[in-house]
Amino acid sequence: MGFSTIDIAIVIGYMLLTAGAGAWIGRHQKDTTDYFLGNRQIPWFAVTFSIVATETSVLTFISIPAVSYQNNMTFLQIALGYIAGRLLVALVMLPAYFQGKIDTAYHFLGKRFGQGMRNTTSITFMLTRLLADGVRLFATAIPLALIIKGSGVLSTLSDHQFYMLSILIIGVLTIIYTYVGGIRAVIWMDVVQMFIYLSGAILAGIIILTRLNDGFGSVIQWAAQDHKLQWLNFGFELEFREFIKQPYTFFTALIAGAIFSLASHGTDQLIVQRVLTCKSKKDSQKAMAFSGFAVFFQFLLFLLLGVMLYAFYGGASYQELGLTRADGIFPKFIVEEMPVGVSGLIVAALFAAAMSTLSSSLSSLSSAAVLDIYIPLVGKGKTETQLLRISRIVTLIWGVILIGVAMLFIGLKGTVVEIALGIASYTYGGLLGAFLLGLFTKSVSQRAAIIGFFSALVVMTIVIQTIQIAWPLYTVVGSLTTILVGVLVSKFIDRNK
Repeated sequence: MGFSTIDIAIVIGYMLLTAGAGAWIGRHQKDTTDYFLGNRQIPWFAVTFSIVATETSVLTFISIPAVSYQNNMTFLQIALGYIAGRLLVALVMLPAYFQGKIDTAYHFLGKRFGQGMRNTTSITFMLTRLLADGVRLFATAIPLALIIKGSGVLSTLSDHQFYMLSILIIGVLTIIYTYVGGIRAVIWMDVVQMFIYLSGAILAGIIILTRLNDGFGSVIQWAAQDHKLQWLNFGFELEFREFIKQPYTFFTALIAGAIFSLASHGTDQLIVQRVLTCKSKKDSQKAMAFSGFAVFFQFLLFLLLGVMLYAFYGGASYQELGLTRADGIFPKFIVEEMPVGVSGLIVAALFAAAMSTLSSSLSSLSSAAVLDIYIPLVGKGKTETQLLRISRIVTLIWGVILIGVAMLFIGLKGTVVEIALGIASYTYGGLLGAFLLGLFTKSVSQRAAIIGFFSALVVMTIVIQTIQIAWPLYTVVGSLTTILVGVLVSKFIDRNK
């Protein structure tokens, strides 16, 4: 059916409305606590939805259906691990964050070890977030570039220039409401955008079912013959060497997925910033715990959508559908099969997921830069009015840098993108190990913890490049390395100084 003028108008209208509404919601900012932490007055249920929306990027929107389309639903085992990991974050890590006035995830490490450790982990977070979300911004710009190009407007531009224009449009609109509204605008727009993209996915599923002869019965028939609905796999029949390579066996997914979630939701400022906006420790724990169950049902929805697409296309491979990657299956359906107007709503949902992640990234990058680095080093004498103005300027600077990084990915090959998206695998283990040292040891020094942290980065580089293990195990290896090296350095080197 193609993408119509009505669809284009819906997408443009949505993006402009989002920027305006976000700026209006958070227009009254008084100080950095309000700008970065919503004055610690955000309802826990809004924080729950914001956490889920923040971790849902365009890549999730289009890639999870591709997982079940090509394989089955064993990815859900990882989601069970995510639930367990978030419960551990709520019970173990959040109480530490609410002891004293903690402004960022890395503030805790500064209080436990010293400013050097706070700087090290905060800067690591900023570099990781910049690369990963630069890729996400570029990925989001691809469908917008295709829409602009297909409309016939600015037909003299090259593909490279279409990508640059798309990145600028998405980046600038997101910067506007993040710059003006701070975390309050980010969280409440996350809530709106989560329901938009979920509604888009549900609407796509309904349309698929209406186009199949027996509705969901056809889905069950296709799924049964190719075991598409299988979600549990223990993998006991595999040799150990093969077992540790498989990410979707039950115990690997549950245990390693829990540890990965412990790192991503307990040490990453992108998520921790949200729970620190809650009114109390109890509210933050509820927000974190319920986000695990919410993301489980979200993955279930997207995986079922992939099975529905498999039935719709009669089990054809992505190559038979004329695609170069399985990730293109859901976008193909959106552009070619959706009725006029509905395609625009679905693409708007895609941008909802993207703008949610991007705005969250800008806010977390700015909060880390200002609260972890600027204020402790040179900003202690500044007034709240001055700090708020500086915070907004830093948000703007990060927005420009993020747009620039996204543009660097134009024309680069997939392997580079995959490395950038996997950056978290290098850093999450070290960050989690540092936090666990801070929580459960008293004798480990700042020097030992920093050595342990950088040792984990080295070990992870070697492991990822040379040893084949399932990606959920990366965080396990990194955190154990940090803890082991930190304890040994403290015990045998620091003690003998």
